[in-house]
Amino acid sequence: MKYVGAHISASGGVENAPVNAHEIGAKAFAFFTKNQRQWFSAPLQRSSIEAFRNNCDKYGYKPFQILPHDSYLINLGNPDDMGLLRSREAFIDEMTRCEQLGLDRLNFHPGSHLGKISEEESLDLIAESVNLALSETKGVIAVIENTAGQGTNLGYRFEHLRYIIDRVTDRSRVGVCIDTCHAFTSGYDLSDAAGFKKVFDEFDRVVGFQFLKGMHLNESKKAFGTRVDRHDSLHKGEIGDEVFSLIMNDPRFDDMPLILETPDETLWAEEIEDLYSLQRK
Repeated sequence: MKYVGAHISASGGVENAPVNAHEIGAKAFAFFTKNQRQWFSAPLQRSSIEAFRNNCDKYGYKPFQILPHDSYLINLGNPDDMGLLRSREAFIDEMTRCEQLGLDRLNFHPGSHLGKISEEESLDLIAESVNLALSETKGVIAVIENTAGQGTNLGYRFEHLRYIIDRVTDRSRVGVCIDTCHAFTSGYDLSDAAGFKKVFDEFDRVVGFQFLKGMHLNESKKAFGTRVDRHDSLHKGEIGDEVFSLIMNDPRFDDMPLILETPDETLWAEEIEDLYSLQRK
């Protein structure tokens, strides 16, 4: 079964995220468990945790339908010692919040080498950071998101994702999320059936579908291979509609959160309906 949703606001408290998701007809959702523009936030209150869990039960959201995202400030591959320490502390806090909320995965951007160390050295720091976070928490999968490769960001090749996975001690608690916009602009042309097959055959060979824990369904404002991360609304971007039809009719993408991060949230309910309409009977 397909579970399509969007990255929902949790303004006013995390307990509002499942309510907001239900209101747009989402069968999955993503959200920030804290203010993503700040390094540190007050701990979650027991009342918010209980209300979140109760609202998830009320609207039928199970942990595998929910893909929380960590703060964009975090850089687990940071070559600066203090910057790395602060990122690791923040990441462990985010993993802990997911554990408290009863969630089983946390989506994160792998990190950036900032032009100060090699890609491999930074990837080693990322893997080490994940291992530290897993040792401090229980039950939450660290889900690495592929990137567009803008600037010095890592994760724009499937090989980067595999490199990290291979260095994580507990591979039952590491996974990946593939963003269609990021894949397209980083050089994976999944815009037609032939390209889609080639890209995901390569993904299965290099990473493996057993590690796929979610998808971000985004159009791209920028052209193929530009390595620029700019999302667009469905039907308006450079990728085209075919990839979304292929995903919605491929059982390899069942039973995981398929999350819209398209820029116009007023269109999310319509976009969710559009995606479900692509399914062949």
